[in-house]
This record gives sequence, structure tokens and C-alpha cells, in this order.
Amino acid sequence: MARDGSYIFPVVVTFKTSNRSNAKLKQKVIRNKNVDEVNDVNVKIPGIPDKAIILSIGLGKSFIGKF
Repeated sequence: MARDGSYIFPVVVTFKTSNRSNAKLKQKVIRNKNVDEVNDVNVKIPGIPDKAIILSIGLGKSFIGKF
């Protein structure tokens, strides 16, 4: 029996690409990875540069557009 996918929550990553105080905050919604894979240093996520400063990682739709 196949699962319906309702148990998979979107992971929302809020980051900025430089350490300047006026740097624009960006959000990336990742729907196909879990929180542990996103938080792992060795996993490369498309759309998030290596030098990005991650401010928060949230789980669920309520974190989209919070910043």
C-alpha cells in the first residue's frame, strides 16, 4: 500500500548571501528532503550558495513568509 505523502512537511530555510547588515533575506522551500538532510553540511541544496548564512530552519507551511 502506497503512502499518500501527507506526512511530508515542507522545510523552510531563511538565509542571506552576505554578512552585511542590509543584505536581503531570502527563503527557500524544500519539499523533497527532511530537516536532517537540509541541516547536514555535506549536502548541497540547489538555490542556496555555499557561503550563505542560514538564519533559521522551520518545518511546516506556517514558516513561509514569516520574515
